[in-house]
Amino acid sequence: MKKFASLLLSGALTVGLLAGCSGGTTATPTPTSTANGDWIGPTESAAPTETATTDLSGTTLKVGASPAPHAEILEVVKDLLAEQGITLEIVEFDDYILPNQAVEDGSLDANYFQHITYMNNFNVEYGTHLASAAAVHYEPFGIYAGKTASLDELQDGAQIAVPNDTTNEGRALLLLQEQGLITLTEDCGLEPTKDDIAENPHNYEIVELEAKLLPTTLQDVDIAVINGNYAIDAGLKVSDALAIEAADGTAATAYVNVLAVKEDRLDDPAIQALAKALCSQEVKDFIDQTYDGAVVAVF
Repeated sequence: MKKFASLLLSGALTVGLLAGCSGGTTATPTPTSTANGDWIGPTESAAPTETATTDLSGTTLKVGASPAPHAEILEVVKDLLAEQGITLEIVEFDDYILPNQAVEDGSLDANYFQHITYMNNFNVEYGTHLASAAAVHYEPFGIYAGKTASLDELQDGAQIAVPNDTTNEGRALLLLQEQGLITLTEDCGLEPTKDDIAENPHNYEIVELEAKLLPTTLQDVDIAVINGNYAIDAGLKVSDALAIEAADGTAATAYVNVLAVKEDRLDDPAIQALAKALCSQEVKDFIDQTYDGAVVAVF
């Protein structure tokens, strides 16, 4: 699965990020992977396109979201869409599978909770047909203190908790490598697993847990690498993290959070209106003023 997904990402990322913040009509330059799994980021930005005016009054959009920050951001969008006569119904989820299945079966019009790499892998694993209608933000992964207060104080055999899903576990292991805690094999790409740990001189125990459980089990392990949305929901501040992903690194491209829709809805005027509102100045201002670096707008 890991190797297949790595091949997928070199092509499907381009499809998945088709819209950028242009309402699903203009391609945005996207990262591509080299043979050794390194990433080359975008070199230019596509300008948003203007779509024909359509009367959308009376339209209702049902969008699935994680409680924080996604549902909170959608509350801003809700007011913007109301000015166009569009009703936005926000449905909160606390896992990563049901909201994608709901978009696929049509019970949701869209969802906003996941990054592009996770969405592309989900399509392969579950046979879904999801696509990105807008690239909105990324949430830096952080390493948070549990029983051990700093990375320098980690003892041999310390327990390090990471998410157990393929994409996010790989992201966590890459961050641990950036901090010099472990060394991964050179060809591991974006989705290393514990089997790809080439060097672990201090015999750290990598504890794989469901992502949403990481904040609640933090006190039981030495440190944990936690997804941005679950860290925010638990009241963890990125400023308190022992380490975070670099803003100019892979995170801002390979892990950009997207508005996901079924691919045949990309040109739907209501979806385009939602994408435009989600990438508005009002939303950017809200993100900048609310999350203190835990959420970073990419538009």
